Amino acid sequence: MFEDIIEFIRKLYNNPNDFIPLHEPKFMGNEKKYVVDAIDSTFVSSVGAYVDKFEEMMQDFTGAKYAIATVNGTSALHTALLVAGVKQGDEVITQPLTFVATVNAITYTGAKPVFVDVDRRSMGLSSEKLKLFLEHNAKIGEDGFCYNIKSGNKISACVPMHTFGFPSQIVDIAQICNNYNIPVVEDAAESLGSLFENRHTGTFGLLGTFSFNGNKTITSGGGGAIVTNDELLAREAKHLTTTGKIPSRWEYKHNVVAYNYRMPNLNAALACAQLEKIDDFVNSKRDLANCYKEFFDQRGTTFVSESTGSYANYWLNTLLMFDKQERDDFLDFSNNNGVMTRPSWQLMNELTMYQNCQTADLSNASWLADRIVNIPSSVRMP
Repeated sequence: MFEDIIEFIRKLYNNPNDFIPLHEPKFMGNEKKYVVDAIDSTFVSSVGAYVDKFEEMMQDFTGAKYAIATVNGTSALHTALLVAGVKQGDEVITQPLTFVATVNAITYTGAKPVFVDVDRRSMGLSSEKLKLFLEHNAKIGEDGFCYNIKSGNKISACVPMHTFGFPSQIVDIAQICNNYNIPVVEDAAESLGSLFENRHTGTFGLLGTFSFNGNKTITSGGGGAIVTNDELLAREAKHLTTTGKIPSRWEYKHNVVAYNYRMPNLNAALACAQLEKIDDFVNSKRDLANCYKEFFDQRGTTFVSESTGSYANYWLNTLLMFDKQERDDFLDFSNNNGVMTRPSWQLMNELTMYQNCQTADLSNASWLADRIVNIPSSVRMP
C-alpha cells in the first residue's frame, strides 16, 4: 500500500538500503575551522567573538535590529516572555499543536497557558479562532491591559508558533492582538529562513525566538536566539540571560534574579558556519518539497504546501493522511522499512500537566493531529 512512497523517498536520497532519518544536520562549510579557532582562542564559554558575530549575522539575516544568542530555544522563549511583561498569575494565549517547550516556557514564568485552535492550512494559530476567543472572553481594563472575563486574569502575551516552518497567519494575529493590547511573542523555533510577505518570521511581534537544536534547519548543537526591534527590550533580554551581571572590571555585581542562558562561544562558532549556508540549505529543502509535492499530487495524498504570501523553509515536510488509521498504518510501515517518519506532537491540552488549562474549540487541531505525518526532510548533499 505504501511501497511506492518508500521507494520514492529512497530514490530522492539516493539511498536504496540504509536507514533514512527524519532530519539530520549537514556540515558542509567552515564548521570545523571555526570551532577549532574558538578552541584555540580559549574563549569557549559564554564570552567570545563568535557569540557577537552570530548575533550580528542573525540581525542581518532576519532584518531585526537586535539579536541575543541563548543556550537553546526554550531559554530564548522564556526570556522573551519575561521581558514582554509576563508575570506570575497571568495568562498567555498559544496553540495546542506545538512542541511542549512552547508551553513549558510559558509555565516557567508562572503564567498559565490558554489554548486557541489552529488553522488547518498553516497549522499555526488561527487568526479567526483567536478573534472569536477574544470577542467572547476578553476585555480591556481601566489600566489599558487585557483581561480574561472568565478568570479575571491578565492576558499578558500571545505566542503563535510557525509550525514545521510554515508561517502562521502572523499579520492578522498581530493586528488582532494589537487591538486588545496583547504583546505578540513569536515562537519561530522551526522557521529560520521562512518569510511572510517578504518579511522574516519572528519579526512581526514584540519579540521572536529561534532554536538551533541538532534537528533544526541549521544547528549549533544546542542554541537559540531572541530577535527584536526594541532596544530597551534587547538590553533587558541580554541582561537577564547573562545572570543579571552589572559590567565591572573585576567585581561581581548583580541586580536582579536572572539566568545563565548565554550561548557558549563553541556553539556560536558552529552556528556562524551553519548560518553562512542557510540559503543553500533552504533552497535544497524547497527543491525537495517540490519533488514531494509533484509525487504526492499524482498519488492523491495531501502534501502540505506554503500558504499564499508565505515562503516556507519546509523544515519538516508534512503529509495529511485520510484518517488516524491510515496515519498509524503508514507510520508503522515506513519505520519498519528503515524510513523515519513521525506524527505530530500530542496536543498540549491533552498532556497531564496542562489538562486543566482553558481551551476554546480545538476541532482543527484535533483533526490535524489525527492525520499529520512528517517525512524525511534532511538537506540533500549536492
